[in-house]
Amino acid sequence: MKTHTLQEINAVVNGIIVGNTSHSIEAPEQIERANENHITFIGNKKYEKFWADSKASIAVVNEDISIEPGDNKAFIKVKNAELAMSQVLEFFAPPPPHFEFDIHPTAVVHSSAKIGEGTRIGAHTYIGKDVVIGKNTTIYSNVSILDECTIGNETVIWNGAVVRERCHVGSHCILHPNSTIGADGFGFRPCPERGLVKVPQIGNVILGNWVEIGANSCVDRAKFSSTILGDGCKIDNLVQIGHNSILGRFCIMAGNSGLAGSVTLGDGVIIGGSASIKDHVTIGSGAIVGAGSGVTADIPAGVTMLGYPAVEARTALKQWAVLKRLAKN
Repeated sequence: MKTHTLQEINAVVNGIIVGNTSHSIEAPEQIERANENHITFIGNKKYEKFWADSKASIAVVNEDISIEPGDNKAFIKVKNAELAMSQVLEFFAPPPPHFEFDIHPTAVVHSSAKIGEGTRIGAHTYIGKDVVIGKNTTIYSNVSILDECTIGNETVIWNGAVVRERCHVGSHCILHPNSTIGADGFGFRPCPERGLVKVPQIGNVILGNWVEIGANSCVDRAKFSSTILGDGCKIDNLVQIGHNSILGRFCIMAGNSGLAGSVTLGDGVIIGGSASIKDHVTIGSGAIVGAGSGVTADIPAGVTMLGYPAVEARTALKQWAVLKRLAKN
């Protein structure tokens, strides 16, 4: 197992070293579970209390930490320990799964498809007619990319993901296992003769650059035009994004949350886990929807909403306080 010294790790985060240690570091670990060959993180002063009992030899900490590292231990002080943590994790990350072939012999690649230099395609993957894939993209096994799709440079598509026809995925994106881009939108209309008639969904999905889609999440294609996710959006596992929704840049949706059709999110909107957003609602830039909330009306920019139905956070907290008092009577 490869190990690293305090100085080698500090070269990655460019912090200030306080103290010293003779131990070499094998991996990062949670502060309570770490041993002497681990590095850990203290990103908030409330976690300082765990350091006294921690066996970790090194901690990456914020500059305002109020404790000392102790004997044969060291701190690396940085402006933002949470951000530095991501750099350390990347430094220690093991290599990705090995590709024996750039394009596996069992992959089916249509003769009209254009595959960029350095792109790798795993076993039993299907690449359809007129697909265009950029440079240095990695596509693992059992992926389906159907006709006329485009995939950007340095994107990673994990096992079992599906990108349906005419959809477009940007550069530096990550599609996690079994995610689906471009499934039909949920559109039906009553019909006296047939009960429910399916409304054709003839649009597509467009993902910007640096977008990440979690495992088993679905971004539905538009009824017409496009469902759009702007640059830098991060979508958790088991998330539903309905047809014709439009997300601005750097939006976050946590697990089990969902957007109905034609929802519009501004830039930097955060949707908490299991939150539900009604169709044709607009949520302004920087707004936050708390976990489990149900949004039924437009939300202005920068507002935090809680509850079901969702109301402004201060109002929700007052309502909950009143309910608690009533319950005691």
